[in-house]
Amino acid sequence: MKIGILQTGHVADEIQPALGDYSDMFARLLDGHGFDFVTFNVVDGEFPDGPMACDGWLITGSRHGAYEDHAFIPPLETLIRAIRDAGLPLIGVCFGHQIIAQALGGRVEKFAGGWSVGRQEYLLDGETVALNAWHQDQVVELPPGAEVVASNDFCANAALVYGQRIFTVQAHPEFTSAMVEVLVAYRSTTVPAALKAAAAANLAAPTDNQRLAARMVAVLKGGAA
Repeated sequence: MKIGILQTGHVADEIQPALGDYSDMFARLLDGHGFDFVTFNVVDGEFPDGPMACDGWLITGSRHGAYEDHAFIPPLETLIRAIRDAGLPLIGVCFGHQIIAQALGGRVEKFAGGWSVGRQEYLLDGETVALNAWHQDQVVELPPGAEVVASNDFCANAALVYGQRIFTVQAHPEFTSAMVEVLVAYRSTTVPAALKAAAAANLAAPTDNQRLAARMVAVLKGGAA
């Protein structure tokens, strides 16, 4: 099964030698399920011919804001709507979660409450799960037809489903503790010191990355979102 990874940003140069780019993290997270991954660096203007180029799609995180003026955002929104209209599976993570919401009629903004970084707990389908987060932007208005399936006190719209084929999550199931550790070191100049310290203190605490991975796999293989 061919899965297209729509890469909307790149990790810092200091991080790539040890952990790879976002596409590499997702390939590791979803390994062992018969997927053949192909990466399109849409942030650099590299787009597929259309939604039928792959059997399913995944949109990564990014340092960019979905509401910012970047050349890749309008064609990406068009592609998202085309994937939706074709009934193909689609996963969005962090920026991917936000840009899908925006493309389908929701609203994203820089959250007045500030940053969420490191291990966070969410209520997902009535059960508590822990995932690593790294964001300030949030989906603040839902698109038509979106259903909230995960939230916490800080992030009301932490995971969304759209019908049977689209699942999106604000947190990062592809982020290991090693990724959070290097983000604290290299990509945290605007994050308050107290939040960085809390993220560093929780590096050893377990997360439910594999639980989210299982749900993503099920959606990509045609199961209900």
